[in-house]
Amino acid sequence: MKISATFMPKKWDETTYAQDAPRTKLTRTLAEFAYSGQLQGEGAVEYLMFYSSYDDQDPHKATAEYVGLIRFAGSLHGKSGTFILEDRGAFAATTAKSSLRILPGSGTGELAGISRRAFPERRGA
Repeated sequence: MKISATFMPKKWDETTYAQDAPRTKLTRTLAEFAYSGQLQGEGAVEYLMFYSSYDDQDPHKATAEYVGLIRFAGSLHGKSGTFILEDRGAFAATTAKSSLRILPGSGTGELAGISRRAFPERRGA
């Protein structure tokens, strides 16, 4: 089953924790998203990100890879509960491309037992 949803960032708090070379850095981000469409609810995520290049003056010029765990709380096709998504991806040229996977055993409520190998996602910055 393909899931179609739109999401909007509500919070993005990114902190650099290591910078080993000029124009590269490691960051930790705490973010929150609001979802609408077949997926209705909110997601809270912690991302770890590696920037292979970035420009402090224009963040849209950055190139990065990231991994995160998203806790979704809400409903899918009218069934409510929570589940955890693993999000792995890369950001370049203002677009992020992710591979998402619902973690087995993470579903609660009416979403208990939910599973899905992976599905792609594209986001614009």
